[in-house]
Amino acid sequence: MKDLEARMRAREWFHSLTLLPGAWAVVRVDGRSFSRYTEANFDKPFDPRFSDLMVDTAATLLTELGGRYAYTESDEISVVLDPAFDLFGREVEKLVSLSAGIATAAFTHAAGAPAVFDGRVWMGTSLGDVVAYLIWRRADAARCAVNTWSYWTLRKEGLSARRATRELERASAADKKKLLLARGVNFNEVPAWQREGIGLWWETYEKTGHDPIRDTYVTTTRRRIRTERDLPHDDAYRDHLGAVLRPPA
Repeated sequence: MKDLEARMRAREWFHSLTLLPGAWAVVRVDGRSFSRYTEANFDKPFDPRFSDLMVDTAATLLTELGGRYAYTESDEISVVLDPAFDLFGREVEKLVSLSAGIATAAFTHAAGAPAVFDGRVWMGTSLGDVVAYLIWRRADAARCAVNTWSYWTLRKEGLSARRATRELERASAADKKKLLLARGVNFNEVPAWQREGIGLWWETYEKTGHDPIRDTYVTTTRRRIRTERDLPHDDAYRDHLGAVLRPPA
């Protein structure tokens, strides 16, 4: 039996793949076939109910993985893990499968309808790499938002899915913003969470409570997740990320 176990274990080809020592990592989960899922269950182009579900799922991942920061836009969530992360022995296989499983369970439970996420891992060697990664995902949020607003504006005018897609095929971001403006939508005034995504991170706060034994009030420091739907811009965004990501001295 021991020989059989050894032979079977040897066929778990990816079991020993781990995050590089001292590396930063980001686990990203994406909704599988969410275009069809959201069209059937939520308003378009953006539904606050769907956004709330993604935020709740991001908060669950941030908590369960012990991450430092989470960012969500559209149907994706990125969770930043600092170099000290050591859950599951830093095994990539476990991290990817469990993060997708946690996201799937959290979203499905909150939505009351089945949904599926897949997962992947990104690695970087410095804090600057992680900041660059988050800036990249934020740029993707802006690209997706203008596409989504343009597409669904045309669909609501009566165009078919194929025709709306064809109309936007060669249009630049500037062209799409002009299209929206001509129809009374100033893209720059669309809610920030739609254009730029949402950030979540841990913050400390003081809580005062009554000590019945000593009959006095005591103040303790607690930790909670902060959710920001209006993130800062440019250098202020880089400074913000540096401040919330930098491990305590």
